[in-house]
Amino acid sequence: MPLNRSIVRWMLVAVAALGACAAPSSKPAAQAEVRHITPPNLDAAHLGERVLCYRPMRHGSPNMSVQQVGAQTIVHNYGHGGSGWTLAPGSVKHVVDLFEKSPQGVAFRKDQPVTIVGAGVMGLFTGHELLQRGYTNITVVAERFDHLTSHNAGGLLAPVSMDNDPAMQAVIDRIGIDAYRFYAAVARGEHPELKGGAVIVPAYFENRAESGLEPYVGKVMQPAKEVVLDFGNGTRRPMVAYDDGIFMDTAVLMRSLTDELKPRVKFEQRKVARFADLSATVVFDCSGLGAGALNGDAKMVSVQGHLIMLKDQRPQDLQHMILVYFSEGTTEAGQKVKRSFYIFPKHLPDTGPNDEGVVGGTFVEGATPETPNTQEFERMVQGAKRFYGM
Repeated sequence: MPLNRSIVRWMLVAVAALGACAAPSSKPAAQAEVRHITPPNLDAAHLGERVLCYRPMRHGSPNMSVQQVGAQTIVHNYGHGGSGWTLAPGSVKHVVDLFEKSPQGVAFRKDQPVTIVGAGVMGLFTGHELLQRGYTNITVVAERFDHLTSHNAGGLLAPVSMDNDPAMQAVIDRIGIDAYRFYAAVARGEHPELKGGAVIVPAYFENRAESGLEPYVGKVMQPAKEVVLDFGNGTRRPMVAYDDGIFMDTAVLMRSLTDELKPRVKFEQRKVARFADLSATVVFDCSGLGAGALNGDAKMVSVQGHLIMLKDQRPQDLQHMILVYFSEGTTEAGQKVKRSFYIFPKHLPDTGPNDEGVVGGTFVEGATPETPNTQEFERMVQGAKRFYGM
């Protein structure tokens, strides 16, 4: 399969090789602004819950399409890998547009039943979008509504950790720009329904290519700046900064979306084995990993991620995001892993005010709960410590 831009982002890490931890820069790059950042406390007492996530990635590209199956119209929207939150508002807008322009959509009355399969980020944003467009008879059907990957996801707006056919890249870029505008409105307090869960903070990467954000520059984002991060312990790292990066506090947004939908949308907990078991003639398929079995889609794959919640930190020191890639390796289960380090100011609802921050992460294609690869948690912490020069 030819290399695509998302895969290349992972391969570029061999140059930086932070996993092998090249020596940090001893002096700032010419003309680069020096920014002082206090590292988080990564001692064992300050590491909280260890979380395993399973991202639904589809080889080639996400499935965003309208399909007629017998008497039913199935609107597919799944397979975004680690970019589900990044792309969700734009992706949902895209597929609803596809449906409304289709012959079935043109003839469809907005008071007729619509079923959404899946209650993750794609499913809830689909309900939100349909309500905004005047649909009044919506049911969300899912096997589970809590503790989903969508609740646990990190929250950096950047189109990475997915597989794209290069022919799809222009569509993905447009969808991402639409999503950025959506989250920016939430962050600025301009969204009519969602009042929190997104914030504009600096996002740091080793180079522009790895950010995935360059297509947004000049359209919705300002150009990146060359900076040096000074961690106050003798370690400095040359980075690029997007000062209008967006952090989505995913657990908060999931709660906000659920609270918005519940008074106006029916929620039904059950597993869907076949679309034909649903009475609605229009079904939005946001089934994530379940799409593999539900659609017989052999391109779907589970991609495991590891992250650790932080506790007893100084929230004022964590109002930024960092993402750097390490080299590839092999897990104890013999699976290929792409290792990275990220840190975001994630705060879970109903936790203490200083329990802020999340560190990750990994990208283990084909891993399942039967292969948890728990040794990656310690490798991840050690990689973070090396990055900070601890």
